[in-house]
Amino acid sequence: MSLARGRIRFFQCGNGNDSDKAKFAEIISNFKKQVDFQSIFVADSALYSAENLLTIKHLSWITRVPLSIKAAQFLVRELPESSLDDTDLKGYKAVEKAHRLRGGFLRVKPEQEESNYGGIKQRWFIIESEKRKKSDLEKLEKKVFKDKEKADSLFKTLSQKKYENRTEIKAVFKCEQKKLKYHHLILKNVTEVANKKNKETVYKAEIVIELNSEKISEEEKKAGRFILATNVLEELTPSEVLTRYKGQKSCESGFQFLKNPLFFADAVFLKTPTRIEAMAMLMALSLLVYTLGQRQLRGNLKQNLVKVKNNTGKMTDNPTLRWIFQCFHGIHLVVLNGVKEIYNFTDSQLITIKNFSFHCQKYYILSG
Repeated sequence: MSLARGRIRFFQCGNGNDSDKAKFAEIISNFKKQVDFQSIFVADSALYSAENLLTIKHLSWITRVPLSIKAAQFLVRELPESSLDDTDLKGYKAVEKAHRLRGGFLRVKPEQEESNYGGIKQRWFIIESEKRKKSDLEKLEKKVFKDKEKADSLFKTLSQKKYENRTEIKAVFKCEQKKLKYHHLILKNVTEVANKKNKETVYKAEIVIELNSEKISEEEKKAGRFILATNVLEELTPSEVLTRYKGQKSCESGFQFLKNPLFFADAVFLKTPTRIEAMAMLMALSLLVYTLGQRQLRGNLKQNLVKVKNNTGKMTDNPTLRWIFQCFHGIHLVVLNGVKEIYNFTDSQLITIKNFSFHCQKYYILSG
């Protein structure tokens, strides 16, 4: 999609069958070619692949490191709690990856000594979220409980089963053990019993269930932790990297209106891809205007030390534009005998509108 003026492609629709990993780097690179300003691109772990990092090596970026990478798994699992420092964001701790860490020495493998995944020199920051850690530990507890139920069911089945030979017992146990993650099925003993039907000798297994403490301990250590990477090698502190990364939430939340029933996007049916792209461009343009308006309002409220009521009645200098729109429902322009009057326009609405630009004020403040 392109704006007519300057032919700047500020929005692009992707094919639903395309992989995020395959498209992110391409879209970022194309955007940077059109709009030349100093910026840091922020993305989730879909961007972090060796191929993508090479594609955007000329750009500044912050992204999340997938825990599928062995070095990342090792760091979130083995990093001592004492090595993490408080950040400027409440509930978050962080430390930049290093060999010597406060509180002890973290042994690393040779391939983990330098943060240069994909051949791109970069910095890694291990982050721990207090809120997420609590959530992860609660989820882990539920997983262990479900795993125990599965282990009990296997215990009952395997204990009652009769086997033709010892080799079959080992094969069955090896297969069934793979179904469990947080428990072990331990074969304590094998006894011979007579088969009453044909009087042949069969075997029964004596089994015990043991908790996989090592696995659970690993999961507990990783709880609430993730890794952020950036190729900005100077200036940025762990707090700044985390703040910028979390900033993408504000951008992504703007697209929630596409799924909002009030927008009726799911009730619109278009026949061709070009029409779908056109509709998406209008939505993106609307979101751009909405975001600029909200940013202007919040900035002016803070600069003028003014607050307005939010949807719960509390005073704030950080309102959403959606709420402000609701506050301005029911205002009418009435022309009586050639005289224009604004009705249902309150003092609180006047305070709000004065923190917008003149282009907005002129519709409500007739004397202006």
